[in-house]
Amino acid sequence: MTTIDPQAPSYGPATALVVVDMQHDFASPDGSLFVDGGDQIVDTINSHIAEATKAGAFVVYTQDWHPERTPHFVTDGGVWPVHCVRDTWGASLCDDLEVVGPVVQKGTNGEDGYSGFTMRDATTGHERPTELHELLADRSITDVVVVGLALDVCVKATALDALANGYAVSVPTEMSRAVNLEPGDGDNAIAELEDSGCTIL
Repeated sequence: MTTIDPQAPSYGPATALVVVDMQHDFASPDGSLFVDGGDQIVDTINSHIAEATKAGAFVVYTQDWHPERTPHFVTDGGVWPVHCVRDTWGASLCDDLEVVGPVVQKGTNGEDGYSGFTMRDATTGHERPTELHELLADRSITDVVVVGLALDVCVKATALDALANGYAVSVPTEMSRAVNLEPGDGDNAIAELEDSGCTIL
């Protein structure tokens, strides 16, 4: 049984709020890979963006930004439907999302862009970093709060990489939703994150 910490995230100058992949294809019912309930968390995320900004925290966003053809997609041997193709409506951040900081794009060359910190070549397995860690390190960030979509995919990968990079990590489940490609994936993600050292809020 996973224990949920009832406390809300606390923000300050050493904290970063990382908003993961709040894009139309994931968060809009008309999106190609709509995450059930993804459209219901934008307002709460916006309220935390405002709170974080007021407290002097750093707010940064990630964005899937795929080419039209990539082994990441089911049409080229992957497991996911075509989504977040660069320069399309589906790849755009949600219209009602407050964007007050930089946007880190991932999967730009056809990689599996699960984590906001790294991109993995779907064919060779080679990983290369995004600029996210550098952005955080330049601001002397010690604590990272990860929200967005999807809990069992990109939020989980981003949070685990944040831990690996030495940050204290919190994941507020009220500001995330799971794909649940397999039944229970969301619950399993929460358990894995907690076992790895994340604070589950």
